[in-house]
Amino acid sequence: GMLSDGDMLPSVRTLAKDLRISALTVKKAYDRLEEEGLTRTIHGKGTFVCKSDPGMIAEQQRQEIEKDLEQVVEKAGAYGVSFEEIRELLELILEERR
Repeated sequence: GMLSDGDMLPSVRTLAKDLRISALTVKKAYDRLEEEGLTRTIHGKGTFVCKSDPGMIAEQQRQEIEKDLEQVVEKAGAYGVSFEEIRELLELILEERR
C-alpha cells in the first residue's frame, strides 16, 4: 500500500548497494514481482509498479494453497494416511481456528 501504480523502483544495483545484498538476489526478487504481475520492466527505463488486480491476487493465493495441499496429500499417501484421516485432520485444524 506504500507504492502506487507507475511508481519506479530503485535500480537493481542501487537497491543491492543500499541493502548490502547481492545484485543477483535483488534481480531474482524483481523477476518474481514481474512474474506475479506486480511490476513491469521497461528496458532502459526501469522497473515500475503495476496496478494490482485483487481478483488476480486472490487466484494466485488459491493456486499456492492448492499446491501446498497437493504436497500434503502426497506426503500422507507416502506415510499410509488415508484420505478420510486427512479430511478428519483438516476438520480438526479448522475447528481449532474458529
